[in-house]
Amino acid sequence: MSATWRGVFPAITTQFRPDFSLDLAATQRGIEEQIRAGVHGLIMLGTVGENCSLEPAEKRQVLAAAKEVVAGRVPVLSGVAENTSAAAAQYARDCEKIGVDGLMVLPAMVYKADEREALAHFRAVAAASGLPIMIYNNPPAYNVDVTPEGFRELASERRVVAIKESSENVRRLTDLVNLTGDRYTLFCGVDDLILESVMLGATGWVAGLVNVFPRETMRLWDLASKGEWEKARAVYRWFMPTLHLDTSTKLVQYIKLGQAMVGNGSEVTRPPRLRLEGEERKRVTRVYEEALAARPS
Repeated sequence: MSATWRGVFPAITTQFRPDFSLDLAATQRGIEEQIRAGVHGLIMLGTVGENCSLEPAEKRQVLAAAKEVVAGRVPVLSGVAENTSAAAAQYARDCEKIGVDGLMVLPAMVYKADEREALAHFRAVAAASGLPIMIYNNPPAYNVDVTPEGFRELASERRVVAIKESSENVRRLTDLVNLTGDRYTLFCGVDDLILESVMLGATGWVAGLVNVFPRETMRLWDLASKGEWEKARAVYRWFMPTLHLDTSTKLVQYIKLGQAMVGNGSEVTRPPRLRLEGEERKRVTRVYEEALAARPS
């Protein structure tokens, strides 16, 4: 199966009202802001989208709302983050019925699988629908690692077309190319490694801080894609303090605070994620204030 996924794919935040209920209209407004900035696709219900904080019916509602507002302008992918392979397979089938364009599949939640088990999980999800799949490999967050050798083994699964590489080890990109050639489309999954990743062959970026700075994200991507490294470095150096926020365990709270500061969403997250307070809130607010004060023209 082929999929022409390239470029910037925001990991969209799921918006909530103050009572923690879904705010689908606000989520759609956030999506529209990204599309106006020129993004190439969308990831709904990834880590940033608080997938594991939503009820099953709510996840389907979010996807339907996303498809409605996108109206075919860019591909819409859904994160798959279920506790069992059977539940993930059912979710994949439901995504296909809703009309989602592809899946970003995470390891099964809660249980920390070894590589053999992780590959079996991915194969089970791939067999459940006809949708193309991006594998989300993030061992720092989920304690499950698929090595380049593992992806070479998975290459026989034709529905797996892309890898979101978030190991924070950019050597992996070269190892993947050396072992699998052009078999997979490679996406950078760590905001503060994007320039290095593009240089090493990544042709996509699942971005987080794009929720706060969509136009600057697109500017950085365009410069890097064209090989205009000096100009790209200038934007990257301005952007880096905020991009570092993407690698924290509190990236969802950090990104949503930034969205609230620029008027592009609410900072409400569902517990156990709580509103930032005290020195931590002051520190993150200061990072954004300094970035806004020096924002590139």
